[in-house]
Amino acid sequence: MADNIKRYNPNRHKDWNYGGKNWKLSRSKIELFTECPRCFYLDNKLGTARPRGPAFSLNIAVDELFKREFDTFRAEAKPHPIMEKYKIDAVPFVHKSMDDWRENFVGIMHQHKETGFTVSGAIDDIWVKPDGSLIVVDYKSTSKESTIKTLSDSSWEDSYKRQMGVYQWLLEKEGFTVDPTGYFVYANAKVDDRRSFDDKLIFETTVVPCVGSNDWIEKTLVDIKACLEKKDFPATGERCEFCPYRENSGKKLQKIHFDNAKKTK
Repeated sequence: MADNIKRYNPNRHKDWNYGGKNWKLSRSKIELFTECPRCFYLDNKLGTARPRGPAFSLNIAVDELFKREFDTFRAEAKPHPIMEKYKIDAVPFVHKSMDDWRENFVGIMHQHKETGFTVSGAIDDIWVKPDGSLIVVDYKSTSKESTIKTLSDSSWEDSYKRQMGVYQWLLEKEGFTVDPTGYFVYANAKVDDRRSFDDKLIFETTVVPCVGSNDWIEKTLVDIKACLEKKDFPATGERCEFCPYRENSGKKLQKIHFDNAKKTK
């Protein structure tokens, strides 16, 4: 049986680049711009994305199980027990577009008039309060010794606040009333004092509140538009690891090339 080899493609089809018929500004692309405008430009304008890391298969499995579990209570219009445990007065939201909103590469979409962007984001779950306001919910899974109680327990705190803010902004733009506090449902695989694996991971599930940050979004969309319209490439992000790698690799390879060229003269 032949090995399935996924090869890196440095030249995405133009239809999926900025200006192409399939291009959308996803929540993850907005986050990439926030992290490094140059990597964002290379990806969306020039069609050369960062190399992808391995898929987080366990996280994907946990997400799917969470969705199935909450869908059971959605069908019954009842609160999940963890919602009652954390005194969250809500039930899983029922909407005809729910499956699309949760689907990667589809998600909830909004046409932003000022930039012309179709902004999208795939939302893990939505709960609804008695007054009809919506609560954005995202599933997370990790493995830490301590119980996860706040976002400060994660190094991704600022990124998660932006993620929550984009989802809330998208729902608001589509006419929904959205509660400013969303929640991350965290499944934390605990490494306890067991002496054997026994084909089991024991998870501790907690619900972590998050007040989303979205006052930055409108300006950022305008900045993204200006970035994509540039003919010159933007500056690298201060904490980007990819840009220094590209620059230093290029310099070292160029040196070898020039040194070898000198030897052949």
